[in-house]
Amino acid sequence: MKLLLITDAWMPQVNGVVTTLVELVRELSKLGHQVTVIHPGLFKTRPCPGYAGIDLAVRPRQQMAAMMASEKFDAVHIATEGPLGWAARGLCQQKKWPFTTAFHTRFPEVLKAAAGIPLWMGYALFRHFHKPSSGVMVPTQGVLNLLTQRGFQNLKLWTHGVDTELFEYAQECQLDDQLAHLKRPISMFVGRVSYEKNIETYLAMPFEGSKVVCGVGPLEADLKAKYPDVTWLGLLPRKELARVYASADVFVFPSRNETFGLVMLEAMACGTPVAAFPVDGPFEVLTASSGDVLGGVLHPDLAEATRQALQVPRQAARDRAYDFSWARASQLFVSYVRQITVREA
Repeated sequence: MKLLLITDAWMPQVNGVVTTLVELVRELSKLGHQVTVIHPGLFKTRPCPGYAGIDLAVRPRQQMAAMMASEKFDAVHIATEGPLGWAARGLCQQKKWPFTTAFHTRFPEVLKAAAGIPLWMGYALFRHFHKPSSGVMVPTQGVLNLLTQRGFQNLKLWTHGVDTELFEYAQECQLDDQLAHLKRPISMFVGRVSYEKNIETYLAMPFEGSKVVCGVGPLEADLKAKYPDVTWLGLLPRKELARVYASADVFVFPSRNETFGLVMLEAMACGTPVAAFPVDGPFEVLTASSGDVLGGVLHPDLAEATRQALQVPRQAARDRAYDFSWARASQLFVSYVRQITVREA
């Protein structure tokens, strides 16, 4: 199969959507599929307001049309709802090409937190975007239920995975040089320092140890000034990030509006248990089909979840991470896309 993948999130951006798509492309290539990625780096761009490090394509429709006309493909997947996503959506409708989409991020909640836009308006816009999609891929049953209630159609459950070779298991906490001076236990947050991550709940909670943040974002400067005792590591290369994960005693995930939360799986693959609220993304990652919570702790009090998670064996966290495979996720993706190909492969 020859797949055309359109995304506003791509390298050098660092976030869960980029990780998901890079891993997807890698696995699809292993399966013998050819993937052409249309991303912001191919266009004139400008920075996304309020989000340093994220560049958006400027008026991409004409160039997008030329790119799509020059490519031979069997299927189109529009991964994001940004300028490239809207341009590709319009062109596919014009050409009467079926396409799939994905709901990676709960942007209506982001828009409400950042700009005060009511949730109903945000969801109305995104429902309109996804309405012509032949299959809207969502990462969890909870997100599928949420979008169903909001009037979305053609929803497909598509889980994610983790690279258990890159994020190597450490039976005991490692001693990364950047953290060696810190008081144990060490808790860690990895992700964008932004509105939707609810990071200040983590920074403000009581904890008898050290707090570490890996990531950058629009709230970074203010929070650094407000919480000077926190260790701020910024963006780290993924191999270095794996070592830092393995050096933490517990990974704290404060978000209440995450569609999935790949960073939890990365931490767990290294053997670091997770503390989180009992909400959709963490519930999907930590709860087995039996109903048991594995590899971490879910609790409505994040500080209590963190204290309890320190008692979770590192092997239990690693074992739960093994339940998520990029190979299996990629095969599921292909099964959805094959159902609505533009032309026969």
